[in-house]
Formats: sequence, C-alpha cells, structure tokens
Amino acid sequence: MQILVMVGQLILSLSILVVLHEFGHFLPAKWFGCRVEKFYLFFDPYFSLFKKKIGETEWGIGWLPLGGYVKISGMVDESMDMEALKEEPKEWEFRSKPAWQRLIIMLGGVTVNFILGFLIFAGMLWYWGTEKLPTENAVNGIYAEELGKEFGLQNGDQVLAIDTVQLRSFGDSYVKEEILFNAARTLTIRRDGREMKIQFPDSLQRNLTKEAYKDKRLYTLPRYAVVDSIDEDSPAAKSNLVKGDKILEVNGVAINWLQDMVKQFKNYKGKTVTLTVDRNGREESVPITLTKTGQAGFWTFDDTHYKYVQQHYTIAEAIPKGIDKGLTALSNQGKAVGQMFSKNIDAKDSIGSFITIGRAFGGVWSWPRFWQLTGLLSLILAVMNLLPIPALDGGHVMFLLYEVVTGRAPSDKFLQVATTIGFVLVLALMGFAIFNDVAKVL
Repeated sequence: MQILVMVGQLILSLSILVVLHEFGHFLPAKWFGCRVEKFYLFFDPYFSLFKKKIGETEWGIGWLPLGGYVKISGMVDESMDMEALKEEPKEWEFRSKPAWQRLIIMLGGVTVNFILGFLIFAGMLWYWGTEKLPTENAVNGIYAEELGKEFGLQNGDQVLAIDTVQLRSFGDSYVKEEILFNAARTLTIRRDGREMKIQFPDSLQRNLTKEAYKDKRLYTLPRYAVVDSIDEDSPAAKSNLVKGDKILEVNGVAINWLQDMVKQFKNYKGKTVTLTVDRNGREESVPITLTKTGQAGFWTFDDTHYKYVQQHYTIAEAIPKGIDKGLTALSNQGKAVGQMFSKNIDAKDSIGSFITIGRAFGGVWSWPRFWQLTGLLSLILAVMNLLPIPALDGGHVMFLLYEVVTGRAPSDKFLQVATTIGFVLVLALMGFAIFNDVAKVL
C-alpha cells in the first residue's frame, strides 16, 4: 500500500510538472502561428495509452513516464522526424519564424516551471503559514538521538548555533543542511549553564547523503509519553490503558521521554511488556502485548506546553517569501553540486532517479510534503532544462542565441547530429541514476 501511495504521488507530481511545462511551449507556438502536431504526457515509443486528435493536434498519454513533449512542425527535436525538413519551409513551421519568436517558444517551458515553483512555495505559505518553536522556548533542551550521541550531544543540551549561524528555531534539519550544503563543522550548545563547542568530523557530511543515514537524527524534541487516544483493535485497546496515563516504566526501565519508550518497545517486538503508569497521581501496572513491529496502538500528547509561534501570511506577503524560499532551495541544490565537485560528498549517494524521488514523497500521503517536493522539482526541472545540452531546451536556446548573434542558423544536419548526441547523453545520465538507485536498494 505504501508503494502505491509513493507511486501515486510521483505520477501526479510529474504529470502536473510535465503538462504545464509543455503548455509553456505550446501556447507561444500557437500564438506565433506554428502548427503543433502532438502534445503528449509521457513518451509514446511504438504505442500510446491514449490519444485523440483535436484540430491539428494529437493529444495523448504515453506509456514511458520519463517526461513529455510537444511536436512542433518544422523543428528538429528528439523525435528525429526529418522528412518534412526536406521541403521548403512553410509559414506555419517553427523554422520559418524569426529567431526571437523561436527563442520565446523554447524558453516557455522553463519559464512556466520557474513561475510554478515559486507560486507553489508562496501558496503553501499563504494556505498553511509556518509553525516554529523558538530556540528559547525549547525549555527541556534536546533529546540526543544515537547519531547526536556519537558526537557528544546529551539530553537537555540547548543548541544555539551551527558555525556562525544562530539557530532561531528548534530542529536539527537546519543544522544538517548547513553541514551538508555549507560544510559547517562546529555546533555551539549550552550545557548546565555553560556554552561549549562540539566539532563534527568531515565524515559526517559525506555520511548524511548515504542510505544508512537517511532517517538518522542528531536530536529531537523531548516529549512526555502521555496517552491521548487509542486505536481500535490495537494492543492498547485490549489492555487497561486509558487516556491521560503517563508512562513511567517499561518492564522496570525508567521512561523519562516518549523517545525512551519507543526504543524500549523495539526491544520487545511481539512480546508482552508491563507498563508502569501514573494515573491521576497513582501508579498502576498495565500488561500489554506489542505488535510484531513493536507498536502498542496509542497516540500521545505532550504536556510540557511548548510554546510554538504560528505565522500567517497574506497573498502579498506570501509571494516574496515564496520566491525567497524557492531561491534558497535552488541555492542549496547548487551548493550540493559544488560539494560533490569538492569531493565532500559522494555523487553516487546524491544522484537519484524517479525511484529516489518517489521514496522522498513517502508512504503516507501528505499534501504539505507533496507540494513542497513538487515546487522543488519544478525549479530543478527548469534549471536542468536550461543546461546547454542538445535535446534539452537549453541546447535549442544555445543554438538560437548563436543565430541571433551571428545571423546564421546551424544547418538541419548539424542540429540532427547534435540533438542525437544530446539525447544519448541524457539517456545515459538517466540510466546511471536508475542503476545507482537500484544498487542502493539491493
């Protein structure tokens, strides 16, 4: 079921991005009087899943989910259909249009993807706003997870800064981003009223991109284990647990935080444990048989009253904030590429195909995560398509700029050869990414 959810989110996200990208080519092509022969979501070698001709354009869905395309008459593209180019240019063909019009047509797709990415981030801020826990409001400090303990973090530490960047809100995600993208190494903490430094080794930056470290956390927010709700037909429902019970011990082992309870449950998968709980000021013993995955089937709430700050945005406020958020996301991706060239992180751990993307969506449908990833993918798609590689939009733009500057257009034969080479390079990169993903899983 989780795999189906991942695949469903991936297909929906790619469909939105591909269709809107191709409309970015389609609309200016029609405005300038070009004939568009095909508009396809996904590729259709040999056959298509669906097709219908409306006017002069065949609209369809291919079976190979690696992108999509519009076929514009008189244009050398990845279809390699050169027959029409043997005749004199027609007024409705791409090649008969002025260079500036052809340039606008080719830039239409990436323009739409840039606008879409920024609008998605802005829309998320407008609809959901943001919720943050200011660092000073994390009154119990941190709960040091196993990865954090490796480098000297302890429960109760207050995390203040990573290198020279002051941490305004709680969470290790920003710390990990600074380590990964900016090669940060020094964490400033306060322990027992005294500030001290924790130095991360260079190996941590490389490890953060590895599969084994995918779900590892440096620290989390310590929470009490207080029963809030109980799932039907769960082990908890068959026990004597009631709402409001505070877990104190699991088989005699003291439980200070929810995280301690979860770790203990993992030691007793499928077994019966005895919980010591505080129920209205009185201690009670509650036996419960855990599932084979170490679950009890109850949800908890935190009674430490952490004071979160909720920020709401108007449309006027969300748009510039969304653009800034999108630019930051793009900047981080660029920094990641730079760290690969610097050999601070391994390219094979960072380059992924649609398998990596699908796993990023997760096995549970979350609209905030879906739109966050779709917005980021839209911006990445725009940048990737601008690369000066024949067969990509950027390759066509490169040749058109050459024509604008020199006044001479490259020959159709040259464009055909260049596009073929570019298409092979793109396929090779896709193949490497897929092979890399499969190797991670095996």
